[in-house]
Amino acid sequence: MTKRSQLALATALVAAIALGATGCSDPKKGSADKGAANPAAANEGKILGGTPVKGGTLTVLSNQDFSHLDPARNWTMPAMDFGTRLIYRTLVTFKAEPGKAGSELVPDLATDLGTPSNGGRTWTFTLKEGLKYEDGTPIKAQDIKYNVERSFAPDLTGGPDYAAQYLAGGENYKGPLQGQHLDSVKTPDDRTIVFELKRPVAEFSATATLPTFAPVPQSQEKGTQYDARPFSSGPYKIETYDRDKQLVLVRNEHWDPATDQVRKAYPDRFVVVMGLKGGQIDDRIIASEGADASAVQYSDMRPESAPKVLPKPDVKSRLLAESQGCTTMLHLNNSRAPFNDPKVREAMHYALDKEAVITAGGGPALNEIATAYLPPALTGGKQADTLKIAPAGDPAKAKELLKAAGKESLKVSLSVSTGDKGAAEAIQQGLARAGVQVVIDTVDPGAYYDVIGDLSTTPDMTFSGWCPDYPSGSTWIPFVFDGRTIKEKGNQGNYAQFRDEAVQKRIDEINAMADAKQANQAWIDLDAEIMKKAPSIPVLLERKPLLVGTNIAGAFGHPVWTGTIDYATVGLKDPSKSQG
Repeated sequence: MTKRSQLALATALVAAIALGATGCSDPKKGSADKGAANPAAANEGKILGGTPVKGGTLTVLSNQDFSHLDPARNWTMPAMDFGTRLIYRTLVTFKAEPGKAGSELVPDLATDLGTPSNGGRTWTFTLKEGLKYEDGTPIKAQDIKYNVERSFAPDLTGGPDYAAQYLAGGENYKGPLQGQHLDSVKTPDDRTIVFELKRPVAEFSATATLPTFAPVPQSQEKGTQYDARPFSSGPYKIETYDRDKQLVLVRNEHWDPATDQVRKAYPDRFVVVMGLKGGQIDDRIIASEGADASAVQYSDMRPESAPKVLPKPDVKSRLLAESQGCTTMLHLNNSRAPFNDPKVREAMHYALDKEAVITAGGGPALNEIATAYLPPALTGGKQADTLKIAPAGDPAKAKELLKAAGKESLKVSLSVSTGDKGAAEAIQQGLARAGVQVVIDTVDPGAYYDVIGDLSTTPDMTFSGWCPDYPSGSTWIPFVFDGRTIKEKGNQGNYAQFRDEAVQKRIDEINAMADAKQANQAWIDLDAEIMKKAPSIPVLLERKPLLVGTNIAGAFGHPVWTGTIDYATVGLKDPSKSQG
């Protein structure tokens, strides 16, 4: 993702509540009884609260600041949703609808989904007329070219890598900050932008949904400081932004809804309150008093709040918990000992107790065991199980493998987002059964991906998820397991630092396939081959549990942004009752 899954589930749950509500967990299956109704999924595919009324202030309660709002650097799921739906627009976007309809592409700044030529190596987009920034100046094709170029800048880390992977002649390009531009992005006039690609990319329309393809005028360039004040091309502009404390958005009066078929911009203001504790956010929205009745949560509901929500119909009716469509993994740092040894990595697969991690993450109402890398959305609805390891692991087998590798006792480091401390402790306890001592380091969620993406600070193990940017294995395996994507700073996806020439060769072969069905099966087959090399351990498939206040309308979990509330259409039932 990525879009990556920005994990925020925290420590233990009174698991009996979730388990009792969903049926007993079968350790052989690793998830709740499929025949029992899952109370967390009661609102799956639904829009909560009816149609919003225009006006009022919608509050977003969060435990963290945004990783990045600069569109060249924005590649975590909730932040991409927030940025592209409220502050800036992209060439193409997704429909604002729940379920499968939300995965449908629609034009945004462009008049259509783009026109391919030259066998799919050239893509041309034409901008709509009348597009303006927050100051009333016109949005030009050159501004989109400029932001695409910014995505190559070494200082502007963290953003999507698609431009670098797809655009011709970008191998040694370092961005536009020193005055150099990329010849493979052409703007013959103010409303036309042409992309010349290294190879045919049939799905480039979907690629153009990413924040990389939002406009940034060169006159507004502030380098790394652009994060604090992106220039608005969307329905809202930043009024104030006090990092780690509060962000206030107000209407961009120059946004023209006639040019925008997706964003409804119901509230007059969005106020994001940051730095709150997860349990505090849950309790406030459950109570829904005052301004909190008009609030949604940015970070996931904490697992221990489930007993306050699932048994209570009035509160459960305000819970969204869509499947995230992502795989959460324990990445093993393959670049150094002990995990440069495939036998040690294999041992870790057997040592891990995934059942314990499931319980720490809220039980089977909110999670299920992952048995492969590619999520079910990319594999026909069901994951493969190549290694066939029991969900609770096999510590005896792990010890046997470690002994054969001459590593009967290990001490390794694990970094997690503060919200994942409970999962980290479950990992720690599971690996201890095989003689592996784990030292846990918790990192603030807003800084987590910067820390683990810096090769000078990345630990022995990291815990993070990866999500498809659109329904294609090409958005998954190349980013997570292609060694050529690894960067000294701003590394993302390949947190295992896995380098394997055979895998890289196969990635290139699959990318060259013209038949999408053939390519899809090839990605699934490659998943199985990589599993045998054990660079990372697939752990969880999660739901995205989010509570909304009693005055919220138009709320649903969007399928592309991993079940995050779609900010394009959310609003209030009664704006007069909002505060702030």
